[in-house]
Amino acid sequence: MSALLEVAELSVTYRAEGGDVNALRGVSLMAEAGEVIGIVGESGCGKSTLAAALIALLETNATVGTGEVRLNGRDILSLPEAERRKLRGHDIAMISQDPMTAFSPVLTMGDQIVDFQQHSGLSRAARRARAADMLRKVGIADAEICLRRYPHELSGGMRQRVAVAAALMANPALLVADEPTTALDVTMEAQIIHMLRSLRTEINGAIVIVTHHLGVIGELCDRVYVMYAGQVVEEAPVDDLYHAPRHPYTQALIACDPGALGAGQGVLPTIPGRPPDLTAPPPGCGFAPRCPLADGTCHSKPPPRVRVSAQQTALCHKVVS
Repeated sequence: MSALLEVAELSVTYRAEGGDVNALRGVSLMAEAGEVIGIVGESGCGKSTLAAALIALLETNATVGTGEVRLNGRDILSLPEAERRKLRGHDIAMISQDPMTAFSPVLTMGDQIVDFQQHSGLSRAARRARAADMLRKVGIADAEICLRRYPHELSGGMRQRVAVAAALMANPALLVADEPTTALDVTMEAQIIHMLRSLRTEINGAIVIVTHHLGVIGELCDRVYVMYAGQVVEEAPVDDLYHAPRHPYTQALIACDPGALGAGQGVLPTIPGRPPDLTAPPPGCGFAPRCPLADGTCHSKPPPRVRVSAQQTALCHKVVS
């Protein structure tokens, strides 16, 4: 039986003045119903482009070169736009990075959440009652008051809770959360992570968490895909990734996590160098110029995908199965 979500060899380029940017280069992943997967990497690795592809909402200057995004067996990227619109808000929902820009500033939260349920077939009064119930589930006690507020009248944390509630209203098969805690302070970030963890049982489908924050991955995810320079360089269950990372980039990324540095332990490590220019991707491994293990083969030949275990793979010449 096929997975609920399958991405197969997806390549996406952006047209730009300096040349076409190869944002995704042969990305593959999968997620089963009830599973939470994480997509992690530094800025520019392609994770937000992948998130946009998962909801079939790529920018107008983006071109899908190869690959598919299959939801319940259907390639959503090949569907007409009218069918994609029906999927969004019904089978697919998204929690965006910035809760302030996720809502219209001229409509109340209630009007917007009610409108998000257009495909439900319920009356407007019933949709409003459902919205109030969902707001209470995400920790907003004064739900009716919140529904009458405009976005600017709510704090960042409250807006993000409303965004989560809006995404859950349709009971989607796929929920994509793109940097769901980026715009929040540390205290509110912890509250949102706790809320998302407690709401896992509310979602019958798959959840994809897109973030640069390793702490979020560790708290929420079952499996992780590590991205670098438009490629998935490592895939592993979350515990294996933290305790036995195999790709040199994953090892370096975890070493740079501020959460891993104790008091008085010195300077936080960094990864030297810069990611490659994706208008002209290197012929070999994208991480080779920054990798302490790289040799001539790494610089000149594309790395193989090595299966380390039944659930862990790494895209690297230096990793052995």
